[in-house]
Amino acid sequence: MEFSNQIKKLRATHTLTQEQLGKKLNVSRQTISSWETGRNLPDLEMVVTLAKLFGLSLDTLILGDDTMENKLIKDSDLVRRSKYNMISITLVVIGLMCLLLKSFTETTVLESGVLHEPYFFLLPIGFLLLFSGIILGLLRLIFFGIKKLKNNKKTTD
Repeated sequence: MEFSNQIKKLRATHTLTQEQLGKKLNVSRQTISSWETGRNLPDLEMVVTLAKLFGLSLDTLILGDDTMENKLIKDSDLVRRSKYNMISITLVVIGLMCLLLKSFTETTVLESGVLHEPYFFLLPIGFLLLFSGIILGLLRLIFFGIKKLKNNKKTTD
C-alpha cells in the first residue's frame, strides 16, 4: 500500500481529523493533507513519530511504499554527505586560521644567536589540517562520483 493511502487509513482508523493529527505531530493540517495526497513525504524523524503514535513498526509503515523507502535512503545519504562536507570545511578553516595566526607571530633572535619562535607548531598543524580537509573533500567527491555512476548504470540496466 502506498504511504499516502496508509496514512489516510491510519488516521481514519483512529478517528482523527487532519487537524487533530497535525496537532499531535506539531505540523499543519496542510502538511497532513500533502502526505495523504502524495504531494510530499515526511522526513525520517516524522516517520518514527508516526510509527510510535499509531503503534506500528517502521517496517510496516515504510516498506509498503517504494517512494517512501527511496526518500528515506536519499535523506540519509544527504545527511552523511553533509556531515563529511562540514568536517572537510572545518578542517580547512581551522588550518587557515592556524596559518593566519602564525603569520602574525614575531620571531626574534636572542643575543645567544638562538631563534626564538613562539607558536612554532601553528605552521605544521595549519598545513596538516588544511591538506587533510582538502584531501577529505576530494575523496568524498571521488566516492560520490563513483556511487553516482553505479546508480546511473543500475537504472539503465
